[in-house]
Amino acid sequence: DMHFGHANIIKYCNRPFSDVDRMNEVLIHNWNQRVKEDDIVYHLGDFCFKGGVEGGISKPQYWENQLNGKIIHIKGNHDRNNHLKSHISCAVLEFAKKRIYAIHNPDQLNTTSLRILGVEFIICGHVHEKWKHMIIDEVGYKKWIVINVGTDRWNFMPAKLEEVVGYYHKVKADLNCKSNSQQPA
Repeated sequence: DMHFGHANIIKYCNRPFSDVDRMNEVLIHNWNQRVKEDDIVYHLGDFCFKGGVEGGISKPQYWENQLNGKIIHIKGNHDRNNHLKSHISCAVLEFAKKRIYAIHNPDQLNTTSLRILGVEFIICGHVHEKWKHMIIDEVGYKKWIVINVGTDRWNFMPAKLEEVVGYYHKVKADLNCKSNSQQPA
């Protein structure tokens, strides 16, 4: 949820920027500090604000040209109005012996599909600063950990998969501790 060029996102999400130009500058700087030229970045939606062209090219391409890495876009709800050419609505990533489900909007999750795909946990965007993780309790099966990897929760920079998996293990350990302490002796 970078929302490049979206002035109102500063107010909507209480982002600590004086104006949209400063926000764009910081987001680009942070991205390029973290992402190397040959890295692959899975961007989970809402890449830039609506509009057609900037400097003679489409708005998504304008922003991509300033960023390191090869970007794979998972389409977000704002991306239908910004000329982003992605048809990917979700993806399953395999990393650190984990199957990770990536989606923009966590409200669109289907736990039956997650079970069939053998997913360990979920990463999402869309919720901005509202929460860093949540638990979906599928009674009788498992508790799904959903991690918000949106820039608002990761210091306005892309989250590395290593960090996300580490965070998942921390949340899972905390969840197991709480579960064990609530069991009758």
